[in-house]
Amino acid sequence: MLIDRLIASIREKRSPIVVGLDPALESMPPELLEKALASGLAPEEAAAAAIQTFNEGIIDAVADLVPAVKPQVAFYEQYGPAGMNAYRNTCAYARSKGLIVIGDVKRGDIGSTSKAYSKAHLGETNIGGATYRAFEADMITVNPYLGDDCTREFMEDVKNSDKGLFMLVKTSNPTSSQLQNLIAEGRPIFHHVAEQVNHWSEQILGESGYSPIGAVVGATWPQEAEDLRKIMPKTFFLVPGYGAQGATGKDIVSSFNADGLGALVNSSRGIIYAWKKNSDMTWAQAARNAVLAMQDDINGALKDAGKKYWVSE
Repeated sequence: MLIDRLIASIREKRSPIVVGLDPALESMPPELLEKALASGLAPEEAAAAAIQTFNEGIIDAVADLVPAVKPQVAFYEQYGPAGMNAYRNTCAYARSKGLIVIGDVKRGDIGSTSKAYSKAHLGETNIGGATYRAFEADMITVNPYLGDDCTREFMEDVKNSDKGLFMLVKTSNPTSSQLQNLIAEGRPIFHHVAEQVNHWSEQILGESGYSPIGAVVGATWPQEAEDLRKIMPKTFFLVPGYGAQGATGKDIVSSFNADGLGALVNSSRGIIYAWKKNSDMTWAQAARNAVLAMQDDINGALKDAGKKYWVSE
């Protein structure tokens, strides 16, 4: 099962880290776009080509260090069909390097619409008797606020195609509390969402005892993460907010179980734009160094907390 492969890769690489591929042209090395434009490509095609070159360089630099990457689809959608082609190619390239791909698409709607989203990003679409995979990822992020009508459609592809989901529960952004922390029946709404996610995750468990139905829990809320870990004991957490948003290794320890597993920590800007703070390195080298520093920070914090997941030093 996918979740078991993810855990095996985390242990093998000693790295509960996912690299977020959020390519913004203004933050990428300028020569990538300049070269693409100089080749005569239309602006949107040049943007897509620059993004593809950048992503492949990052993936090549970190593939032996991390188990997964997470392309955020909005950074590709803004460039139209060319950008979505770059998204598709990025997913395929990462998977060809043995990485698990988490498509950060945050989809979720009524049943028939969710089914179409699921076919687009996890499963297959039938066209005249032939099957076609549009934007194949291994896992995607889903907004669960429409309830079973939404999630059951995704869960069919999770079961049938060996895929996974990360449901939004407590997000890392500062204003998430405006709605997620509202009190309903004596508890914050995100607790109720967590209980529902736990119900869904318990329906599919791998040999590891963990589920491919996971939860997004922000690193910027360590106390909330500790509470949510109790509500969702066998749910894997996708943990954004490390690095550029301010969280450190010590802040994310509560997202992990006593076995040192149960969480995958995301860093996007802090890794892919590390070259801006390391002018003596190439952008790919700087990204690799940033991952190594993140590994040391997280593994050190887990070891100090008695949550070491690796067997030998």
